[in-house]
Amino acid sequence: METQQIEHNILIAERQPPGDNWKLVNGDETVYSSITDVLEAYFEKTGDKCNFRLEPLNSKLFAIKSTDEPLPPPPPPKRYNIYGDPE
Repeated sequence: METQQIEHNILIAERQPPGDNWKLVNGDETVYSSITDVLEAYFEKTGDKCNFRLEPLNSKLFAIKSTDEPLPPPPPPKRYNIYGDPE
């Protein structure tokens, strides 16, 4: 059975103005002074090895998690009678 890889964006941190201050969304009240520091804190807390997506205009940082899900079955082929009408 064939599968397709589905990506899910999970919000992990939000920027705290002014400047490059970030806070994890898991309830931790620590404000980190750079995006590198918040990524390191996320790695230390979760141990996840994953890719990240940054939305600078929305001040959000996401972890990208991938799952393999089965492809839906293809539709059955159309059948026609000798007159060309669908059955």
